[in-house]
Amino acid sequence: MSLKPRLFAVLTWRRLCRSLSASLQEKRGKRQVMIRPSSKVIIKFLMVMQKHGYIGEFEFVDDHRSGKIVVELNGRLNKCGVISPRFDVGVKEMETWTARLLPSRQFGYIVLTTSAGIMDHEEARRKNVGGKVLGFFY
Repeated sequence: MSLKPRLFAVLTWRRLCRSLSASLQEKRGKRQVMIRPSSKVIIKFLMVMQKHGYIGEFEFVDDHRSGKIVVELNGRLNKCGVISPRFDVGVKEMETWTARLLPSRQFGYIVLTTSAGIMDHEEARRKNVGGKVLGFFY
């Protein structure tokens, strides 16, 4: 019985990892990428990327299964990735994680899942909340 939650965590991590291959499609010169299967975590991650202008519009397509997401790429995304396992990060530790994952201080974002929802590291610092690291993009 303890195997099922672990297996679910691995499957959701793989979904997020596979969906963030958008940077590879962008390097190939593609303008759109289709992500399937979709999940709420992937949609929230994409909303953070869209808020900062790294991707264009995205659309959820319901196929009566798990769904698909069509993402418009705008050429600004250099790299995005998933951090596994999802390490706990406090407000005081965020500076070390940004130095570890991002190329410079003012460039890129780390996406965290917190008690206040999924957000980037700057918003989490403003709200003074910590959380678990989902991934990064720049």
